[in-house]
Amino acid sequence: MRIPPTEPEIKTLFTGWGGELATCRKFAPTARNYTASKLMSQVGLRVSEACKLDLADIKWELGRFGKLHVRHGKGARGSGPRERMVPLINGADRTLRWFIEDVWGQFDDDHTRPGAPLFPSERKNTDGSSRRVGDDALRNGLATAAEAHLPSWADTLTPHVLRHFCASELYLGGLDLLGIQEVLGHSWIATTMRYIHVQQTRVEDAWVSGQQRAAKRLEGLMG
Repeated sequence: MRIPPTEPEIKTLFTGWGGELATCRKFAPTARNYTASKLMSQVGLRVSEACKLDLADIKWELGRFGKLHVRHGKGARGSGPRERMVPLINGADRTLRWFIEDVWGQFDDDHTRPGAPLFPSERKNTDGSSRRVGDDALRNGLATAAEAHLPSWADTLTPHVLRHFCASELYLGGLDLLGIQEVLGHSWIATTMRYIHVQQTRVEDAWVSGQQRAAKRLEGLMG
């Protein structure tokens, strides 16, 4: 089972990583890796999906927060890419706005170029435009940051573990299974259920909360 870090642990990771941006030697690629990983933790993108996103895939005009058009989602049983629209909930809209306004221009100076990648590489095409980042760069960036800012985490922190974290946090935040399935792009809800990890005391906590609500209702009837 891929048990993800807790919410305080993930907060510690991104707080430390964000602080590193002020002093790191290579700001742009570090900020890119930070942004991609944060997006994975907020809306559960797969690393392959993040790498294939274009700037034009951000649809700010859709929904209350904007949406990401994931054109290269994983299909069921080898059925080919499965598209989906991912709402920029959970702070993902703020994460992307910061990256595009303050970081993206350090890779490329043409936001309007067709096919411009959302997450560029430091390497250039023959015409001088930025190439698309590879998944190894994002994986390695996350692992390095976890080693530096979350040393208590004994295992390797991977993008897939961040998907599990995202699913668990959305569930604990009140989003139902069908909503989480839609965000993560799962073909089967049984898959989504395997991504959700809750504290072992959740049943007891829910029971205590229910008893407290019942007691308050009883006080109101007797008052």
